[in-house]
Amino acid sequence: MLRRRSLAILGMGATASAALPRLARAAWPERPIQIVCPGPAGGGMDTYARAIIPFVAPRLGAASMVVINRPNASGQLAFESVALAEPDGYTIGVAQTPNLITLPIERQVRYRVQNLTYIANVVEDPGGLFVRTDSPYRSVGDLVEAARKQPGRLAIGSAGIGTDDHLLILALQEATGTEYSHVPYSGTPPIISAVLAGDLAAGSFNVSEGIALVKQGSLRLLGQAGPQRLDMARDIPTFREQGIDMVAGSTRGVIAPPGLPDALRDRFRTAFAEALADPAWHKEAERLSLPLRIMSGEEQQRVFLEDDRKLRALWQRRPWRE
Repeated sequence: MLRRRSLAILGMGATASAALPRLARAAWPERPIQIVCPGPAGGGMDTYARAIIPFVAPRLGAASMVVINRPNASGQLAFESVALAEPDGYTIGVAQTPNLITLPIERQVRYRVQNLTYIANVVEDPGGLFVRTDSPYRSVGDLVEAARKQPGRLAIGSAGIGTDDHLLILALQEATGTEYSHVPYSGTPPIISAVLAGDLAAGSFNVSEGIALVKQGSLRLLGQAGPQRLDMARDIPTFREQGIDMVAGSTRGVIAPPGLPDALRDRFRTAFAEALADPAWHKEAERLSLPLRIMSGEEQQRVFLEDDRKLRALWQRRPWRE
């Protein structure tokens, strides 16, 4: 009888041990951490995701981190990949407003913005309108004037329906009473290619994504849609400075699956906070023309959920998708 009782106790111990979280039973991380990116290689999301790895990985136990690009469906597949991943610390993602938020508003998706785990914000990048340097349009006003003469004829490319690039076009139409032909692409690189090939009258994408080509002389930035000029584009007037009262852009940060254990969440938050405060990171961000807006996970969550409320109200007034 004593022997049976002892065996029962040992069995209970084995069961409890098997139920312990993997984090408690083994060193973490044991394998590469995936950073799922909703943009293509070379785009703005991809750029900051890859750039931050050398600063974060050493603060996560010399972790190996790899970027996985899933740019399809305006980023939906990437966001769902993060939301549906096991909350074991081996999958995180980069995400931006408004894309992360507009998708659940306009269609059925497999995630809720409110349920995600927020790690840190990195960038806030105003939108812009770019043309080839030999374009006849030298300001936003020139483009608007041409659109008034050719309603619905001038083609402007964006990174997809419901993206910040698309919402910039809609805001421009509403602010100026004009109409454009919207051409959605699967990210910024193909928009740039189309502008350079002369297939588009203009491309709508973020200032940091095109400013290097502006400095090289390949593109012209007609205007930046931030509340004030960025230092990297201090010679380019804002839309408001050109008499068009609108602001548009993208806030970009790092998210993780719902239900991430507090210990892992806090470890990620601490690692990113330390990395983003590193002077070497600020120097690298400046080199890459990344306009930083660093926020803690708590502040990032507040901003993203506030954007969710604003965009739901906008959808009620003017849906951006039929």
